[in-house]
Amino acid sequence: MNKTSSLALTAPLLLAVALTLSGCGAKPGDQPGSASGAAAQDPKPALAVSLISPTQQLWAQTLQASGNVLPWQESSIGTEVGGLRISQVLVNVGDRVRKGQVLARLNAASVQTERLAGAASVAEAEANLAQAQLNAERAARLSPTGALSKQEVVQYDTLRKTAEAKLKSAQAQLASQDLRLSYAALLAPDDGVISSRTAAEGAVVSAGSELFRLIRQGRLEWRAELKGEALLQLKPGQSVRVAHPLGRTLEGKVRQLSPTVDMTSRNGIAYVDLPADANLKAGMYVAGTFTLAQSPALSLPQSALVSRDGYDYALKVNAKSRVEAVKVKTGRTVGVDVEIVEGLDAQDRVVAKGAGFLKSGDLVRVVTEDTPASGTARAAMASRP
Repeated sequence: MNKTSSLALTAPLLLAVALTLSGCGAKPGDQPGSASGAAAQDPKPALAVSLISPTQQLWAQTLQASGNVLPWQESSIGTEVGGLRISQVLVNVGDRVRKGQVLARLNAASVQTERLAGAASVAEAEANLAQAQLNAERAARLSPTGALSKQEVVQYDTLRKTAEAKLKSAQAQLASQDLRLSYAALLAPDDGVISSRTAAEGAVVSAGSELFRLIRQGRLEWRAELKGEALLQLKPGQSVRVAHPLGRTLEGKVRQLSPTVDMTSRNGIAYVDLPADANLKAGMYVAGTFTLAQSPALSLPQSALVSRDGYDYALKVNAKSRVEAVKVKTGRTVGVDVEIVEGLDAQDRVVAKGAGFLKSGDLVRVVTEDTPASGTARAAMASRP
């Protein structure tokens, strides 16, 4: 085939290609797949999000502490007489008792015998005193007649005074035996709960030995340990929220503060009265929160924050709907809200939920944006206990 016939065949083909390209809006010199060769496609948003702005609120400052639950006051109940045997124990650990209730009895047979002897001594001393008084009165009547010398009169009066002294001594011994007899019954010094018992029937006790311990009035207190500088921020009557091991919260009040701080730990004690229905046991270790004065707080819901590599971030959205990860410093937590100490302003817009699925530079589609009214409502909800 010659050159003239080849050109004749190629010309119609080139014309068809040109017509096709012009119908597609492309020029003959365009490369396939280029931006000018195809309609430029807009980038797709990575996620549809709602935006929220930090809310300015007034939050109460708090102090966190922990410590032991202990009896308000604990009484040691023991014997005041020794050498007697326990004949009966009437209470056990955990029993509630009333003031004056008998807790145990001692075998007081020996004391009763001694009391009988003391009563006899009193009777004898009373008889001797009566005789001495008659003799002294007779001597006083005969003294003016000269029948008795002055020395004899004084002697009879001395015998009277001696008899009076012996009677008082016998009466004191009898009172001592009565007192020992009363100690044979161990009584509760106050209302309360028995927390310890060492008394056993048949045991011979010694004077001063402890047989029971009593939690007075059944009252428990929380002894919260705090640093000395934190202790200075508290005062008696301040409210406290104590975390119960079963998940509920107890309302307590500061009764008093320790006047000293431990030299080793540098901690002091805040003594907190617990409610009667606290349902706690002495010896438990619990935590609590002291409520102080209110202060401003810029806050976000916890759902607007994401933790990465040990830091907290909020995803701020700019005017072009692009995401920027901002490192924030957090503070207090109230309900579902977290205080933002550093990193954001009240005018910033951040992703409310789903921040964990985004990264810096992502394009997002804004669905809704928090308004001041909704932010106020959220603040009200967060301030509720």
